[in-house]
Amino acid sequence: MRRLWIVPYAIVSIVHVVALAFNADAVAAPTKLLLMPLLALAVLVGGRGSRWGAPYTLLLAAIALSWLGDGAGTFFPFAPTLPMMLLFFGLAHLCYIWLFWRKVAVRRVPPWALIYAVWWGVLIAVLWPHLGGLAIAVAVYGLVLGGTAVATSRCHPLIAWGGAFFLTSDSILAFRLFLPDAMPDWTSPLVMLTYTLGQGLIAAGVVVADRIATRSEEPAVQEVA
Repeated sequence: MRRLWIVPYAIVSIVHVVALAFNADAVAAPTKLLLMPLLALAVLVGGRGSRWGAPYTLLLAAIALSWLGDGAGTFFPFAPTLPMMLLFFGLAHLCYIWLFWRKVAVRRVPPWALIYAVWWGVLIAVLWPHLGGLAIAVAVYGLVLGGTAVATSRCHPLIAWGGAFFLTSDSILAFRLFLPDAMPDWTSPLVMLTYTLGQGLIAAGVVVADRIATRSEEPAVQEVA
């Protein structure tokens, strides 16, 4: 049964992306707010029986902050939506960086991760003339995004792929926000397709990594006993 822990999240993700593709706002809006709660529930079910420690705490904190970022316009109608999104997703990424760098890392940063530094330089160079008063905030946020992606490169492949998809989502969104005339309509569902893939793979990767770590410690614990 635990193998099906991600299915409700996956189904609602598909419904949400299809609704965006067909401009069905009446379906897209509520399903967007269901995504992160369903992912949190999936983590709780998938991680059942595991030790509750920093990895799960940081993962669920990042998911909760992502939910606030997803619903910034709904939850905080009195504040500008974009700055609130940057705030909550920025905090979510800080939780992810801590999680990936200190709690579930299994290797050093591989050489290929340098591509994320190139990504940041190109993104800021292209968008800078269009960022206006948000230029510094977007540049800093981009550093945090890149830091998350680099941190995922030290982890289980599921997490590394999740980080790449998450970064892809935010990159497409940045161009949609600041260069809208250059982005076709189909990139709107693509933002959420890559976002839900990224978040889902990260969550699955953390659960899998925790199980692997727990199994590797069991013989040592039994030997001491």
